[in-house]
Amino acid sequence: MDAHRDEGAPDALLLHDVRLVGAPDPRRARDVLLRGGWVVAVADRGTLPAPAGRVLDAGGSALLPGLRDEHVHLSDWAADAHRPDVSGAASPQEAAALLAVADAARGRRDDVLVGRGFRDGLWQEAPRAAHLDAALPGRPVVVASQDLHSAWCSTEAARRFGVTEPTGLLTEGAAMALLGDAGRLPEGLGDVWTLEAAQAAAARGVTAVVDLQRADPWDWARRADVVRPDDAPGGAGGGGPALRVAVGVWREHLDAVLAAGLRTGDPLPRATDPVAADRVRVGPLKVFVDGSLGTRTAFCRSAYAGGEEHGLLLTPPHELEHLLRRATSAGLTTAVHAIGDAGVRAALDGYEAAGCRGRVEHAQQVLPEDVPRFAALGVTASVQPRHAVDDRDLADRHWAGATAHAFPYADLLAAGADVVLGSDAPVAALDPWDALACAVHRSVDGREPWHPEQHLTLRQALTASCGGRSHVRVGDVADLVLLAEDPAGTLERGGPGALRSPEVLGTLVGGRWTHRAAGLGA
Repeated sequence: MDAHRDEGAPDALLLHDVRLVGAPDPRRARDVLLRGGWVVAVADRGTLPAPAGRVLDAGGSALLPGLRDEHVHLSDWAADAHRPDVSGAASPQEAAALLAVADAARGRRDDVLVGRGFRDGLWQEAPRAAHLDAALPGRPVVVASQDLHSAWCSTEAARRFGVTEPTGLLTEGAAMALLGDAGRLPEGLGDVWTLEAAQAAAARGVTAVVDLQRADPWDWARRADVVRPDDAPGGAGGGGPALRVAVGVWREHLDAVLAAGLRTGDPLPRATDPVAADRVRVGPLKVFVDGSLGTRTAFCRSAYAGGEEHGLLLTPPHELEHLLRRATSAGLTTAVHAIGDAGVRAALDGYEAAGCRGRVEHAQQVLPEDVPRFAALGVTASVQPRHAVDDRDLADRHWAGATAHAFPYADLLAAGADVVLGSDAPVAALDPWDALACAVHRSVDGREPWHPEQHLTLRQALTASCGGRSHVRVGDVADLVLLAEDPAGTLERGGPGALRSPEVLGTLVGGRWTHRAAGLGA
């Protein structure tokens, strides 16, 4: 997601009377000059010459670097807004009943009913096709688990999509393939929904995402040329998303990406709009080492509660080393999914054997002796703080006795690791403020903090959400967010809940507005 100079960016914009969040003197009134998509000057209020007609009087609002969500599945997140949610169900019967109500309300019987969000890790009974058949007889129904690592289908859906598993419950690769087939949308609709989701993220202050959607990377080249009207945020005839997108490469597309000579940071070919081509670029290679906690497929040193299973090692060590070497030598960065402690160790071993740097996605359970290896190997921990509070009961049950080294954010930072934050949307909401609040408070819905010794300070969490930038400086790309109030003040005044709902006045990507609240000038 590195920025490149945008020759078509607005020539200059002066942000007058702002307070720099995270700066040594955050209450000092400043002016910030943007030119060509970059921050070119920061000075005391009233001391910079104003470019003609391009001045925004920010009225003392707070300015911070743009927020980045380092792990999303953007098309899944967009589609889930249109699917019935069963995440609150406490049993398969309750989930099936919720789907039946939703299906009746839809009034359409000619398509597949795709639901989302079942969480069976704490259910007393496993979901089966029979539960869906009883509530929705004869209907093709496919339901994604909250963690996207399981899929639950009815008998009719199994027949239609060639599922041979008699229970109707699939995991990992088989589940992801079924969800891809069942969730296929009419041509163009998925693009519209995805771009709308990007715009909604911009309204929350997001300026960049790493999109690890399982899809053809060239899908984003097509979206990049979807033109927005001149009066839309970031419009002026520009195309593509309202934020920067680093497009992840899954293993099945690796050969095609390498054959095209593409490296991480390159614009995707076929995108012709210059603004969009700057924003939509090649991201990392995505590799799975293990599964998930919710599906009990994360690879763990200790067996899961009530059984002898340790989860799944999805990519053997020699294969992982080969993939890391191949990608790195071709100029691609890498993102290795690893959740269980044995999976995280396997990922770190792979990086050490390959002699390259990269990222571990999730790192939900890390053995104490592996914590310092992140910094030593130059491996970034890409974590999702909402998972720590959503999965606490699952962890207490299935990782009983091992939660002391679960979601160890403070330990990783203390050991010198580079830690970045994300959502894993749609597993959690694509909302950086929720992630920040979860990282700082380790709680949600008024519950007592879970392992509060692993919380981050607000400053640490903001830096981890802003691509490592602690505050706005000269030489930064002009990916910026204007808030009505410094988050520190919001937290002090309103407590934990207030941090989740700041007033976002404006968002800039490369000096172009992608979101402006009503009444904000320039």
